[in-house]
Amino acid sequence: MAQSSANPPGRLRRDAQRNRDLLLAAAREMFSRHGLDVPLDQIAKEAGVGNATLYRNFPTREALVAEVFADAGAGLAAAGQEALAAEDAWTGLERYFERIFELVAADRGINDLVTRAIPTVPGMTEISRGHAATVGALIARAQEQGSMRRDVVTMDLLFLLGPLCRALPAATELRPDLWRRYLALLLDGFRARATHPLPVPPVGEEHLDRMFADLWEAQAPEA
Repeated sequence: MAQSSANPPGRLRRDAQRNRDLLLAAAREMFSRHGLDVPLDQIAKEAGVGNATLYRNFPTREALVAEVFADAGAGLAAAGQEALAAEDAWTGLERYFERIFELVAADRGINDLVTRAIPTVPGMTEISRGHAATVGALIARAQEQGSMRRDVVTMDLLFLLGPLCRALPAATELRPDLWRRYLALLLDGFRARATHPLPVPPVGEEHLDRMFADLWEAQAPEA
């Protein structure tokens, strides 16, 4: 049977790709402004397509988030490699976190992605582990060069930087560069000079994600 000329396959493929691109653009914009919990039907409306089209392309919210932020892991890894290549380890450490803070302060979607570490988003576990490995390597270099206190471990930075990242959207509304002050104050606490012994052990890696998950559950509105 001959294919109807009214809807040739090439046209259908172009329309499908156009709808997918519109959905991704709308999701990227709305995630950036409102965070990852923005209603999916609002994304479909913003894209100018129906809900069925959205779910045909992205069956779950996690699938949509993963596609929108597909380059996030590569960008974070590149920032880490650049930081590790810095001759001065402390400078590399500062630059790495400055890059992260610039992103999470300006984009609520990336803020959610970084501070929530949602394991059901495809690729998120790998991104989180890669980030932790980069932080560990940066700490080790700074300790070898004598600029970071010796009793600091990776979880110390992740434990403290997570809540600070979470506060950045509100701080940015007050002043776009306010985060620089508090990042500098926090990192100064890890410098080798003028240190005193820490009173208790650090949190274990296995507890960190659970702690932040409990925090999010406590903040979630009731159905």
